[in-house]
Amino acid sequence: MSGYAVKESFLTLQGEGLQAGRRAVFVRFAGCNLWSGRERDRVRAECSFCDTDFVGTDGDGGGRFADADALAEHARALWERGLDAPTGEPLVVLTGGEPMLQVDDALVAALKARGFCLAIETNGTLPVHSGIDWVCVSPKAGTTVVQRSGQELKVVWPQPGLDMAAMEGWRFDHHLVQPIDHPAEPRARDRCVDWVLGHPRWRLSLQTHKALGLR
Repeated sequence: MSGYAVKESFLTLQGEGLQAGRRAVFVRFAGCNLWSGRERDRVRAECSFCDTDFVGTDGDGGGRFADADALAEHARALWERGLDAPTGEPLVVLTGGEPMLQVDDALVAALKARGFCLAIETNGTLPVHSGIDWVCVSPKAGTTVVQRSGQELKVVWPQPGLDMAAMEGWRFDHHLVQPIDHPAEPRARDRCVDWVLGHPRWRLSLQTHKALGLR
């Protein structure tokens, strides 16, 4: 692959899932394989609740990076902001859009060489690179999920058409439900709570970054 298209990149706290509260660099790649390609109708019906802008490279910290080293150096510089001295294991979260459209051997190697723990947030329709340390899959109804193993299965819920019972058989360390952020589902949080109370295999994930006013 020659170069990487990044919508935005920034230093923040992870807001969701088992790693919520952890300092992290987010690299949001441009593009998604579930995108309809129409600017006014960005995503297909199966993920019409998407709350992320992944079109173009004009976001804060976005751009086109010529090679893996350039992007990895950029991520490392973000991580080191505000630190008197590097401490702890740096975390980079590769997200999108759909990051597996662009994540490749060269980028994984370049980020690892700079000490990063690599996390990914993916829709699971493409296999995840074997070098990723923390795999979070968020399936969308109406798609075929091929990545059925990892650390987190995070279901934005409710989504009609998802087979929750079948997903319990996928090989993930943690099964999470996260309330859909959509005006058509004002009781999504209550429904997720009820689901977890009735299905102890699952845990509740909340978008704490939104409550804190973080990105």
